[in-house]
Amino acid sequence: MTIREMKPEEIPACAELIRVSFRTVAEEFDITPENAPRFTAFAVNEERLRWQLFTEKRPMFTAWEGETLAGYCSLLRLSDGAWELNNLCTHPDFRHLGIGGELLQHAEHTAKRFGGKVMRLGIVEENQRLRRWYEAAGYRHTGTRKFDFFPFTCGYLEKTL
Repeated sequence: MTIREMKPEEIPACAELIRVSFRTVAEEFDITPENAPRFTAFAVNEERLRWQLFTEKRPMFTAWEGETLAGYCSLLRLSDGAWELNNLCTHPDFRHLGIGGELLQHAEHTAKRFGGKVMRLGIVEENQRLRRWYEAAGYRHTGTRKFDFFPFTCGYLEKTL
């Protein structure tokens, strides 16, 4: 497996990977385009990734198994040494092979290299399996928030880098 910075020409493939990967979460927790059009599985498109790459200047990373795009994540610099991890995902065909963990470590090392002190992220709180996975990687749960536009609760975690 190889992790590297995303190339601009890979934006279409990465947008599709994000949608496919987050669709399994949507199916598991009955999240639909009708009840949550802003959920990642339905809202991420090429335009959004272009904005994040070229305007926000986010570091974006891809994970490859041979010639196949298997994973993706991006980072957003917040303030006071805090970074936010976004859209960490692994294609369903490549899950449970350690790709997500490698991407997570790569993102943490990158944020730290740029002066990051804390990594933050949000999840579907009801996805307790994912919460346990992040907690096993050293993240601590910091709270929840319920938004009217989502049929689920947003959970927040962070880790000191």
